[in-house]
Amino acid sequence: MEILERARRVLEIEAGAVAALIPRLNDDFVRAVDILYECQGRVVLTGMGKSGFIAKKLAATLASTGTPALYVHPAEGGHGDLGMIVRGDVVVAVSNSGGTTEIVEILPALKRFGVKLIGLVGNLNSTLAKESDVAIDVSVDEEACPLNFVPTASTTAALAMGDALALALLEKRGFKAEHLAVFHPGGQLGRRLLRVRDLMHVGPELPIVSEDTLMRDAILEISTKRLGMTLVVDAGGRLIGVVTDGDLRRGLEKYTNLLDRKVGDCMARHPKVIDSDELGARAVQVMEQYKITSLPIIDPAGQPEGVIHLHDLLQAGVI
Repeated sequence: MEILERARRVLEIEAGAVAALIPRLNDDFVRAVDILYECQGRVVLTGMGKSGFIAKKLAATLASTGTPALYVHPAEGGHGDLGMIVRGDVVVAVSNSGGTTEIVEILPALKRFGVKLIGLVGNLNSTLAKESDVAIDVSVDEEACPLNFVPTASTTAALAMGDALALALLEKRGFKAEHLAVFHPGGQLGRRLLRVRDLMHVGPELPIVSEDTLMRDAILEISTKRLGMTLVVDAGGRLIGVVTDGDLRRGLEKYTNLLDRKVGDCMARHPKVIDSDELGARAVQVMEQYKITSLPIIDPAGQPEGVIHLHDLLQAGVI
């Protein structure tokens, strides 16, 4: 068979295996999610061979989305590692045959521990399926291997169903982006989930002047605070405008005595603002949309709370 034809056939078989799972979603799936949701301990994933790698990946997915999870090798489990499993845990076992020797041998011990057992199995008549509190059917008609032997479509189906469990559980928990950031502090994902409050300038770093301040003093404030702008507040301390480098250039064109003008004559009124709880990525979108390089953050009373600059977003790796 030609290489590309074989590749297409592999993808067709594996895609078909995943699509075939959809009509099998039923009350058993809901029960499995409920068991995971009610788990008072950890979710312990186990599987042998290729299924073991799928189990490891699912443990990582659960852990990164707020569910304490770990992987226990079933063979090692029979030689002491079952000590890692305690009452209150939930075990998820992945086995295409449902009769994997190493998994079957530890089932009596799991029963003694009183833990709940969820099986991702390719045979609902297997030992694992029968011993599970919930057995989820991840069987496939054929492997993508031309010999119908190497685990390919079966592991893809198990992985997809495991992801479905993890993400249904995520939604049931009300897991949000800010929670995800806690579990992904490093790397690009963590940087993309940084909030404006994590990056904004506050306190003495804020450039602030009143609308009656002379422009010569406002320019000094802009230069000192090094954000390329200053906030402008009224007598009550509420934000009413900003003066940016661009406003300075326009002021020079308009007034011959710019330095002696009041800030109120030169400022840009009704500036764009952003909430401190917004993602840094949202701040980037607003800056790009309005072609600006900084955004004020105000509190519920309209008083300045902070400023976020494009450079802050660049340095944090949000962009």
